[in-house]
Amino acid sequence: MAKKYKNSFELEALEDFIGLEPITIPMFDEKSEDISSLPETISILPLRNAVLFPGTVIPITIGRKKSIKLINDINNSIKIFGAVSQKNANLDDPDIKDMNSVGTIAEIVKIINHSEDTISVIIRGKQKFQIENYVDTEPYFTAKVKYLLENTQIYNNDKKFTAVINSLKDISVKIISLNHNIPVEFASTIKNMTNNLFLVNFLCSNAEINYLQKQELLEIQDLNKRAIHLLEFLNDQLQLLEIQNDIQKKTRKDLDKQQRDYYLQQEMKAIQDELGNGTDSEVKKLKQKAKSKKWFENVKKHFNKELEKFSQMHSSSPEYSVQFNYLNTMLELPWNQYSKDNFNIKDAQKILDEDHFGLEKVKERILEYLAVIKLKGDLKSPILCLYGPPGVGKTSLGKSIARSLNREYVRMSLGGLHDESEIRGHRKTYIGAMPGRILQNIKKAGTSNPVFVLDEIDKVGNDFHGDPTSALLEVLDPEQNTEFHDNFLEIEYDLSKVMFIATANSLNNVNQALLDRMELIDVSGYILEEKIEIAKQHLVGKQLKDNGLQKYKIKFTDKSLEKIIDNYTRESGVRGLDKKIATIVRHLARKIVDGEECPTTITEGDIEEYLGIAKYSRDTYADCNMPGIVTGLAWTATGGEILYIETSLSKGKGNLSMTGNLGDVMKESATIALEYIKANYQLLNLDFE
Repeated sequence: MAKKYKNSFELEALEDFIGLEPITIPMFDEKSEDISSLPETISILPLRNAVLFPGTVIPITIGRKKSIKLINDINNSIKIFGAVSQKNANLDDPDIKDMNSVGTIAEIVKIINHSEDTISVIIRGKQKFQIENYVDTEPYFTAKVKYLLENTQIYNNDKKFTAVINSLKDISVKIISLNHNIPVEFASTIKNMTNNLFLVNFLCSNAEINYLQKQELLEIQDLNKRAIHLLEFLNDQLQLLEIQNDIQKKTRKDLDKQQRDYYLQQEMKAIQDELGNGTDSEVKKLKQKAKSKKWFENVKKHFNKELEKFSQMHSSSPEYSVQFNYLNTMLELPWNQYSKDNFNIKDAQKILDEDHFGLEKVKERILEYLAVIKLKGDLKSPILCLYGPPGVGKTSLGKSIARSLNREYVRMSLGGLHDESEIRGHRKTYIGAMPGRILQNIKKAGTSNPVFVLDEIDKVGNDFHGDPTSALLEVLDPEQNTEFHDNFLEIEYDLSKVMFIATANSLNNVNQALLDRMELIDVSGYILEEKIEIAKQHLVGKQLKDNGLQKYKIKFTDKSLEKIIDNYTRESGVRGLDKKIATIVRHLARKIVDGEECPTTITEGDIEEYLGIAKYSRDTYADCNMPGIVTGLAWTATGGEILYIETSLSKGKGNLSMTGNLGDVMKESATIALEYIKANYQLLNLDFE
């Protein structure tokens, strides 16, 4: 049974404060603990989010297997151990380096809950110590320690120390009066405490500060310095409580059910104002950002007007976030910010030639554009439209143009676009409103003169949401895009310095008014020799790199590439060729991984091994002299096609029957051919009958 000690009122107050049932706990007096009975080597229990001070009592919950074993072993023997707080409370399995060096000898007072997984224990601090070195880490930490004696007698007649103690009592009483979570009776208990060492340690233990600050106090050996440092923390706590009470006084009213929400909003605003996070603070930040913007005068005036409107809004207003988002968008747009163009024609030509083989007409047009703006000094950009079959490099050409001009590159895919608001944006009053994709990409580029690729302009659709093609008219008209109007921005934005490049596979589906605003450049398909050079200069190296074989220096002969192009692809571009080369490279990668010998040169004879039987054959149309069959040519959006027209004669009245899925033009051609034969049968030595 525990013995009763003096200063029982201190015990009762402590028990009330931690919310436990009454326990009689021995208190130390002004003298330090007798360390002669304490062992030099003790078991160490890591504490998470807690610091134990000499003379104080704290409840802890233990869930680690190591710690549970330590408590069980200690409870069955001497009942004391070392309590040391972790440096990082988030660590589940701390190491030696993760624990502080100064701790407190702890005594088990009571185990109030014991299960297989957790133990709840009340412990009392006895004596401070410093760890000299760890002896063992299993089954739990064991360390050799040096005990730190605290001499309080030197301050018995010190007036300055007495003044610090009195200040601690006074400020503690004020905190209790402001903090309604602490019983009022607790104030008289603190006033009557006579043990200065216990008073300081007790207040250190129960102050509303984090465990790192408590550890800082524990490590201060001089009691006077510890008390002064504690006084600083309590002063901060008191100031915070006074501010909170002032806020509550400002917002305290007679509330009914309808006023409850208003009360909470007012209290939040008062808190934000005190912390400097309210509307005024946001306005200051926006003004500071606006100082670095190169506004036009009308844009600056509009921004200031909207900012004034925002400053008068309450932070809980539904329009607050809408207006804040709008102002942020205005600040993020690169008004009058331009990257410096590279006007060196030779460098630009070198870059274009490096990235793309052929395409001389397109390259010539870009170089002409550079020459004009170098002479004229006018950055007004043309609207180019590259059209041609898939896989000829229309989209990638935009990147090369951006690199040659030293401009930022952005790409916007128009395939399947059917909503006009994707181009012009939504009115900012709508929920989730944002600028159109034109301004979003300009904002992403960070400059007002990027190379802007509008990909697949012929795939734009329209429905009840509007006609995006018509919305593009303003974007792509050099006479109008100086004042492009976005519904979200509500003010004109200059797009005249942007170099727009549109791409399309066919012009048949493009709005005629849109075509009229663009310079059309035909990017035709490649001939055999061009495809071979593109494969050698670009595709082979790209696929070797993508498949991890660049170090093997694998090469394709011209004959092997020609065989792939003739017998395995039928296209105007090189996308299919790229895929076939990728297939061969993957086969080679498999061989290398399996430990087989990998050829360094791919010859014509190797192609069938990797790609299988040829899909297409030129023999069927290279020499076609069979009677009744004629070879024709047809044009398609993806390139030319070979046609075989076969005729047969049968008895009858001479009617012409045509089979196959023929269009009107093809039917007309066949009819004209028959009429020509009838009209010239004598010249052709034919029997009219």
